[in-house]
Amino acid sequence: MNLPNAITISRLFLTAVFVAGTAWDTTAGHWVALVSFVVAAISDFVDGYLARKLGLVTAMGKLMDPLADKVLVSAAFVYLSAKGMCPIWVTVLIIAREFMVTGLRQLAVEAGTVIAADRLGKWKTTFQLTFCITCLVWIAFWSTAAGREVTPVEKLFLWLSHPDAWLQPVSMWLALGLTVLSGWNYLWGSRELLVGKKAKS
Repeated sequence: MNLPNAITISRLFLTAVFVAGTAWDTTAGHWVALVSFVVAAISDFVDGYLARKLGLVTAMGKLMDPLADKVLVSAAFVYLSAKGMCPIWVTVLIIAREFMVTGLRQLAVEAGTVIAADRLGKWKTTFQLTFCITCLVWIAFWSTAAGREVTPVEKLFLWLSHPDAWLQPVSMWLALGLTVLSGWNYLWGSRELLVGKKAKS
């Protein structure tokens, strides 16, 4: 296993830490969730960069990298919906798209090909991560500052991440729009594969 693939696999372990942090519904748990999610999000960009830079792009990486992203993002959106910070229908739509693309990739593997993440899908992931991080920052800082006077730094982060500010809703709607658009692109790009599978059945 090369370095980029090892970083990709580590993102799955960080997702487990994130889920544990969300289950530990305390200030410490909120910070564990935030830090583990941010590190996992950074690793998403690092493994892809290293794979291209070092010439270590592999079929395993093309499959595991988007899969690790899906697990991380799905866990975060479920949590945020449970906290009332994301409409349930948005979470359902995003996760449904991820299941659809995973299914298309499985069909491609059976047909002897690999469907790698496209540029639009990467932007989709970027805005999904931005939305999730913004919400997690709000939860962690609000929990920390509850019951006392906030510091200037806390005030800045609370202002940027406030649910009624611009960053949360803008990143959520951009993430949703790109989710739908990139999902359609995957579906349209795989139409011959789907027709071929249907013809054989």
